[in-house]
Amino acid sequence: MLIDSKRSTVLMIDLQTRLLPALNNTDEVLANNIWLAGLAHDMAIPTLISEHCVDKIGATHEEIMTAAPQAKIIQKQNFSVFSAGVLTKDNLQQANQIIISGIEAHICVLQTAFDLCAHGYEVFVVADAVSSRRQRDVELGLARMQTSGCQIVSREMIAFEWLGSANNPQFKEIHKKYIR
Repeated sequence: MLIDSKRSTVLMIDLQTRLLPALNNTDEVLANNIWLAGLAHDMAIPTLISEHCVDKIGATHEEIMTAAPQAKIIQKQNFSVFSAGVLTKDNLQQANQIIISGIEAHICVLQTAFDLCAHGYEVFVVADAVSSRRQRDVELGLARMQTSGCQIVSREMIAFEWLGSANNPQFKEIHKKYIR
């Protein structure tokens, strides 16, 4: 199934200042999430950003917030954003395709993806925009999500599927700014 911009919401999970430095690829995952946040903003795709135990691991990285000024911030204590009860149909903008990025791939991303799938959502996990402290946990998390019905995608897949055609009025702008 292709990702449809009219049915999509981006969910960025726990990209917080005190947790990011512990990742195995901090700079790459941060840059890829800034890219995704900017793309979603420029294409008017609704974006939600979860923050887990803000008092302990800090707020969302400021560059992500700058790239996603329209994003709605949701606070949670549960590992799964869905089980925290904050992913309502209103928060998801009635979307049934949820594009997930963030950390950690084998904990909060995985548990959220499983809960969304179990409730009938089409889940797309952005492989180059998720991470964990250990690379092996990323690999295991992605493999487990894929075998459980989640689609594993790249940032560029999302961009081209949201555009749908070179005839899209935004194609030149998006291509120049994000794809080159």
